[in-house]
Amino acid sequence: MEKKQHIDTVCVQGGYTPGNGEPRQIPIVQSTTFKYATGEDMGKLFDLEASGYFYSRLQNPTCDTVAAKICAMEGGTAAMLTSSGQAANFFAVFNIANAGDHVVASSAIYGGTFNLFSVTMKKMGIDFTFVSPTATEEELHAAFRPNTKALFGETIANPALNVLDIELFAKVAHEHGVPLIIDNTFATPAHCRPIEWGADIVTHSTTKYMDGHGSCVGGAIVDGGNFDWMAHAERFPGLTTPDDSYHGITYAERFGKEGAFITKATAQLMRDLGTTQSPMSAFILGLGLESLHVRMKKHFENGLAVAKYLAAHEKISWVKFPALEGDEDYALAKKYMPNGTCGVVSFGVKGGRAAAEKFMTGLRIAAIETHVADARSCCLHPASTTHRQLSDAELAACGVSADLVRFSCGIEAAEDLIADIEQALAEI
Repeated sequence: MEKKQHIDTVCVQGGYTPGNGEPRQIPIVQSTTFKYATGEDMGKLFDLEASGYFYSRLQNPTCDTVAAKICAMEGGTAAMLTSSGQAANFFAVFNIANAGDHVVASSAIYGGTFNLFSVTMKKMGIDFTFVSPTATEEELHAAFRPNTKALFGETIANPALNVLDIELFAKVAHEHGVPLIIDNTFATPAHCRPIEWGADIVTHSTTKYMDGHGSCVGGAIVDGGNFDWMAHAERFPGLTTPDDSYHGITYAERFGKEGAFITKATAQLMRDLGTTQSPMSAFILGLGLESLHVRMKKHFENGLAVAKYLAAHEKISWVKFPALEGDEDYALAKKYMPNGTCGVVSFGVKGGRAAAEKFMTGLRIAAIETHVADARSCCLHPASTTHRQLSDAELAACGVSADLVRFSCGIEAAEDLIADIEQALAEI
């Protein structure tokens, strides 16, 4: 039996093994279409009877190679890239939930995802119930309905930084016959592999740590290959009955539990909605993935150092960093991410919104950006930016207070980041 490779090796080598005389780096196939000798040859591709490429909106060799690397990193069986993390989360849910269905989700999730679920997808006829990330087993069970199709959460919530009890959420989801979908953007597979803890589908905003250099927007979906769709056939007709829009294929029968979910999302949703990641963006993402394991260690080290400094500062009212001793999620962080969480620190500046904004203006190294999880340090005031579309009640439910500053530690020297924070706080 072949020995399972360490995540560090998979980051560098996974997904692509060149043959004799082939390019060492993955080729950029910057082409919309692919030539075939006969219509019959192409017809086999349309019927999913042969593997290959015919149009890059559905699949492209460069994108598939990078998706294969992410799949290997997460320990999944199939994966796909999307144009953004938002598209990935939309596809992951919409692939199994349609008008008239219901989904349970953690309330402590990225503001854009919260809005996608609570407003946009609600207009499409899908209802969402939001539960606390610290909900008890009984509270989770109470949120389910007969038409519930999935349970959704984030490994580390953005920007509240709550750590999800993945095993508990997976247990409850499976007892109701639905998959657990986990957004693993902040932890990345370098620090947590949710599938190993019971998650069924994993999503990513690859724009963040995976790219790591603010170069390209993208997303990814990985199927763990463990959820038995046919065992719950009545609940998931889109996967277990013939798809009239695609030659009557029954995805779960043709591709099994290992490939049905991603095949349907590609052949049906990507075909119709076209949220495609470009080959060039996928290539840049692939470069970022090769150093992910190295960067995540540094991001975490800097995050912990900054969190400890802030926790002792008189002008800081509170600090949230899961790996900081005394944090309410410390035990969960050690359980699911023993080698580190991420480099994002959330904290409150005494004096509220005005003081938080003055603090950020005074920073010289960390830039104010609508971004996070980058090699360069950056910060944001979510209540007035990424989460500004939410009401005060929704902000509270997401764990976002008006004084919250999200500080994303890059891979600079920790002492320089602390000195920058120190001089900015001195101006308040």
